This record gives sequence, C-alpha cells and structure tokens, in this order.
Amino acid sequence: MSRSSNKKPVGFATHITAGGIAGACEALVCQPLDTIKVRMQLSKSGRAPGTKPRGVFGTAAYIVRRETPLALYKGLGAVLSGIVPKMAIRFASFEAYKGWLADKKTGKTSVGGIFLAGLGAGTTEAVLVVNPMEVVKIRLQAQQHSLADPLDSPRYRNAGHAVYTIIREEGFATLYRGVSLTALRQATNQGANFTAYQELKKLAHRLQPDLAELPSYQHMFIGLISGAMGPFSNAPIDTIKTRSWCFVLLFNTLTFCHYHHRSSKGHRCAWCVSIPAYIRHRFGYVETGGLQVIL
Repeated sequence: MSRSSNKKPVGFATHITAGGIAGACEALVCQPLDTIKVRMQLSKSGRAPGTKPRGVFGTAAYIVRRETPLALYKGLGAVLSGIVPKMAIRFASFEAYKGWLADKKTGKTSVGGIFLAGLGAGTTEAVLVVNPMEVVKIRLQAQQHSLADPLDSPRYRNAGHAVYTIIREEGFATLYRGVSLTALRQATNQGANFTAYQELKKLAHRLQPDLAELPSYQHMFIGLISGAMGPFSNAPIDTIKTRSWCFVLLFNTLTFCHYHHRSSKGHRCAWCVSIPAYIRHRFGYVETGGLQVIL
C-alpha cells in the first residue's frame, strides 16, 4: 500500500492549530527583522551628498542606540493578534483550494494547481487579516520614539490604541488602504512558497523511497529553501506598499510613489530591503516546515 493511502486526512481543526502555532513562533523570532525592513523602506539616509544608506546592521544599531533594543519589537502586539488567524487562514484555505483543484480520479493536485492554491491562499489571508494588521503594525514601527524616555510620547501607544485612532481620525477604510498591493504580494509569496515546498517534499521522498515520513530536520530545511522564493520577487511591491501607508499625503497614488522611488533613490531602492525580508521569510518557513511534521 502506498504512503499516501496509509496517511489519514488531516482535519480542519489541526490545520488551524498548527497554522496558529507556526504564526506565533514566526512572529516572536522574526519581528526584529521586520522592524529593520520597515525602517529601511522608510529611511531617508543616503539622499544627502556624501552619505550612504544604512544597511541591515547599521539600521539595527541605529534603532537600538536611539530607542533601546525593545524598539525592535514595536508592533509585536499587532502581529501576534493578527498572525495566528493569518497562518490559520493560510493553511486552511490552501488545503481547501488544493482539494478543489485536485484530480477527481487520483485525488492528486498538479504543480499548477498547487501554485494556484497558493495564490488563492495568499489573496484570502491578505484580504481577511494581513492588510489591516500591517497597516497598524507599520504605523507602530514607523514611530521613532525612545521606549526609555517616559516624556517621549508616541502618537500610537499600542495596537489597540492605533486601531482606535486610525478608525476615529481616518475612517475604517484606512485599514484596507493598499489592499490590492498586499494581495498581490501575499499571493506571489504563497504561490511560490507552497509550490516550492510541495515539490521539494516530493523530491525528498523520491530520493528516500524507504522513508515513510521525512525527518523533522528535512521539513525545516525544505521550509528554509521555500521561504526564500517570495521576498526577492516582490520586494518592490512591499516597499511601495509600506511608503504608501506611512506617507499618505506625499505618496497619494501608486504611480507617484513609484516615480518618487526612481527619482530620489533609483531602482535599487525597491530591492534595498530584500535581504532582511529574505531572512525573515526563511526563518518563518523554518517554523512552518517544522510544524508540517504533525500534519
């Protein structure tokens, strides 16, 4: 009997639980990298003559020196409150779409079907959870106040206060500003990630036909590789999205935002944050790969 026929189907509750745990682990490990990425996207360093843009380590040191190490975790509350449902929706919707796209006779899903299921999962999580969560998170991360100075009062005190202030002053629709860019970014991310993950798992099984299940370290290694697929392809989308959220008055359209990138920093600016984003996604998919063992 084949390996797939011996394996019991995983229930919806298991996908929800595993996705939520993976999301919480990813948030706790990767939040400093995400804060560094956002600050690099918003940084004005390098524009003045004779100055150079700060890199990953320079940005991290600048934040720690001016705002204390805890500043690297700004926006963590928004992430934790949103990432558990985000990961749960990602896994559950991916499995649902993959099942709908599977061959009715064999029950298997083609590579194209897995990619489409990943696109659907990314779009679903972007609309339902990711966009509102990231609007709040980036507003918190963009605040350059010292957590050690009680007199340095920020505009947004925490995630709940940020949501309340944004809705009161700018309207509920502000939480969905840039949703098309977010959906495009998440769709390409998950389409690439899930396809790479599934195909690498198949390859590992073909190379080790005697193993009924892959060891946990192989799941994590596969997750490490698949997590690298998305960030390099959509770093420009993420940069434009972040700036459009934080500088609404200056960057009021996607066209002008892209023009500003080209005129002030050049095309390379759009990819200037791909390294921290790449590292963050790789670590995130190590967590995801590890939790695939229980599915």
